[in-house]
Amino acid sequence: MIDVKATLSSAEEKMEMAAMYLEEQLSRVRAGRANVAILDGIKVDSYGSMVPLNQVANVSTPDARTIAIRPWDKKQIKAIEKAIMDSEVGITPENNGEVIRLGIPQPTEERRRELAKQCNKMGEGTKVQIRNVRAEVKDKLKKAIKDGLSEDNEKDAEAELQKIHDKMIKRVDDLLAAKDKEIMTV
Repeated sequence: MIDVKATLSSAEEKMEMAAMYLEEQLSRVRAGRANVAILDGIKVDSYGSMVPLNQVANVSTPDARTIAIRPWDKKQIKAIEKAIMDSEVGITPENNGEVIRLGIPQPTEERRRELAKQCNKMGEGTKVQIRNVRAEVKDKLKKAIKDGLSEDNEKDAEAELQKIHDKMIKRVDDLLAAKDKEIMTV
């Protein structure tokens, strides 16, 4: 027989993972403000091995339009610049021999709308994942009736599943609204 509580907590965990993944993806979208998260995916060739940028340099935002990268070893400046140029960040680094600076350009109105659309598309994908988890668990509950689960328990479990689903969809909507506001703010 099916363990309803375990099934529901497993479903909630899967939905939570989808929402966390969306949050991570949204943090990487460049919205016109300096945000060190846009550099998270960058790997630098450091003495023969590829390591994350934040392990070879101090990354900070001295102001709203600049990201400063201070390498711990000055010999790494060229490797860091090359890694940034090869990445999808789309910003040309400038260095003064000690610090690499990335100037974050102000996005145009059209670019901001594009970014908002892109974020909404990511959000829709996450909502689809959450709905798929709900459908999967509903099917399990329907099959469990044949295995001896009472219909009342199945209905209660479905109601609980719907509450979890609604909570996660609201969280996704809140994440998207916050990112949309961040993108559209000049």
